[in-house]
Amino acid sequence: MRKSHKQLLYPLVALILGSYFLFNGLVEAKGFLAPLVTAIILTLLLIPLGNLIEKKINRTFASLLSTVLLLIFSIGVFSLLSFQIKNFIDSWDEIQQNMQPKVNQLISYIYEHTSLTQENLEEYKEKNDISSIIGSGDSGKKAFNFLNSVTGFLSNYLLTFIYIFFLLNYRSRFKKFLLKLFSGTKNQEVKNIINKTASIAQFYLRGKLILISILSVLYSIGLGISGVDNFILIAVIAAFLTLIPFIGNIIGMGLAVLFGYLTQGETSVLIGVILTFTIVQFVESYVLEPFIVGDKVDIHPFFVILAIILGNMVWGVIGMILAIPVLGILNVIFRHVPSLKALGYLLSTEKDTQANS
Repeated sequence: MRKSHKQLLYPLVALILGSYFLFNGLVEAKGFLAPLVTAIILTLLLIPLGNLIEKKINRTFASLLSTVLLLIFSIGVFSLLSFQIKNFIDSWDEIQQNMQPKVNQLISYIYEHTSLTQENLEEYKEKNDISSIIGSGDSGKKAFNFLNSVTGFLSNYLLTFIYIFFLLNYRSRFKKFLLKLFSGTKNQEVKNIINKTASIAQFYLRGKLILISILSVLYSIGLGISGVDNFILIAVIAAFLTLIPFIGNIIGMGLAVLFGYLTQGETSVLIGVILTFTIVQFVESYVLEPFIVGDKVDIHPFFVILAIILGNMVWGVIGMILAIPVLGILNVIFRHVPSLKALGYLLSTEKDTQANS
């Protein structure tokens, strides 16, 4: 009995320690791995476009053109968001005036229905005085940290597109390298894994981009009719947040309520926002997503949630976005490697017909 316990204990301890060091390593290597993994996923998306352009020009120029087109598209999205954010900042004084009565109503409600008093609130303000923090001697350090963050983002942003170009241009070499790692008898199986992995990533990401475009239009129409200011900004942000399954829709609706109802204070706006998100999310879940995205990424919802949580813990927002395509790719590998097929079955939505027979 003791021997069997030891045989079970050693692999369990090894698994726990291995997982701990793996996730710690991923956190520490975020600056290197996050742009690279993002580039790999986007490269899989661009392969069909690259193949199409290569019919006219050679691979190097086709890869460069594909990368530049994606870069222009991303800059266009950032420009649209920046323009809408500028409009939002310009109207901040008016927004504050509209929000103040709602804030006062909320404070009065808290005083009436809770044990909190005005003295408690004043004491909290004294302990958390934002103006004193901004005016403190640490402002130079904070400005430096902000500048450092912006510089880091731009570096990773540009580095991602450099990765994309090289991955596109030398994709045949990388494929041959993977094939050379395995014996000739397994070459066909490895080819099938590579092709299926690429098709899953392409199908998922292409479907998501189409879905985001349609949702941006639908949200813009609904929020515009509802009378929400800066409705284009809110609509685009809400649409992009759908890249984060489950949580994204909730955050998007929360932003719309915050910048719609609270900034304008009209009940009709609140009703319009709620109706817009209810109707659009119903259409997304039952009409658009099944036909545009489908169930190509065969992952059980429970593990989707776990992957999102782990992605956030490891790499933040980018980790949440990458979690689903990365897990889908891993699942393809698991289901084609005999020793890992049990993991593939666990992650997928496949039903065990043998267990019921």
